[in-house]
Amino acid sequence: MKFNHTVIESLATALPPEALSSAEIERRLAPLYQRLRLPEGRLELMTGIRERRVWPAGTRPSDASAAAGRAVLARSAIRPEQVELFIHAAVCRDMLEPATASFAHRKIGLPPTAQIFDLSNACLGWLNALTVAAGLIESGQIKCALVCSGENGGPLVDQTLKTLLSAPLDRNGIKPYFANLTIGSGAVAAVVCHESLLPSGARAHRLRGGVARAATAHSELCQGDTHGADALAMQTDSEALLVAGIELARETWAAFTADFGADWDRTICHQVGSTHRRKLYEALGLDLAKDFSTFETLGNTGSVALPATLAGAVEAGAVKAGDRVALLGIGSGLNSLMLAMEW
Repeated sequence: MKFNHTVIESLATALPPEALSSAEIERRLAPLYQRLRLPEGRLELMTGIRERRVWPAGTRPSDASAAAGRAVLARSAIRPEQVELFIHAAVCRDMLEPATASFAHRKIGLPPTAQIFDLSNACLGWLNALTVAAGLIESGQIKCALVCSGENGGPLVDQTLKTLLSAPLDRNGIKPYFANLTIGSGAVAAVVCHESLLPSGARAHRLRGGVARAATAHSELCQGDTHGADALAMQTDSEALLVAGIELARETWAAFTADFGADWDRTICHQVGSTHRRKLYEALGLDLAKDFSTFETLGNTGSVALPATLAGAVEAGAVKAGDRVALLGIGSGLNSLMLAMEW
């Protein structure tokens, strides 16, 4: 897929005020650690994650999505009434029906003329939504879209802690739950529009296109679902997922570089942890010096992770005007989507 006229006009995040450290998680798991004789510091040592953010109790995904939506419109030259499409693209949703987009649409204050819907595809949802919006912009059906994701991983972490402390698990038995403890919360939003809507003299952050690949033979390696009314559950074969994910990324990267080249000023991957990043960059032959990461303080925030890291890189000056940026997305399913940008 290639795009000629689509730009990210504005990008913003909304992050929870409370931080939950890996040390605190281990403190809460002290009975399990003592019973299984697990060393303290294991969680941060294996993942590189010092802490993750947690929304206040009662926060809905639509609240998080709306917070990011309001934040990006506050810095945008686009007026809310110009938004013709609104997509909530998170893993987390308020409920099965209606679409979480309908709640967030109202909380943001978007116009009744905007088409709205949810788009969910594990950690790739926001990137997928970006390409859907770009396709509609390129075809002339719309000129402006708002793409938001609001993830609330707190219920998953809480349920995992309860399970690990109550179930008679041995060292092998706790492995499918380990990835849950890396999950964090956050929100991100972008105003995506046709270049003609940019104010005179504004910098065009161009979305050039991308390549997608699927390896659905591995769809059972990471599965999450609801656990009662207000809880979430997930089990992951982390080792097999890493191996299969790296292979899929290698195939996607080969197709991506064939279309867009291999010379990038900055590369940003989905934020899982230190081991995933190192092995991914080794497999693709990429320079870690060109990476920018947020997993150390945000953990894995699902669909928010990669775009929030892009936003962080821009704020930190790590992505500058004119930089060629490769977004290396991957999510359970397995799916991979890599996008090319000129910032």
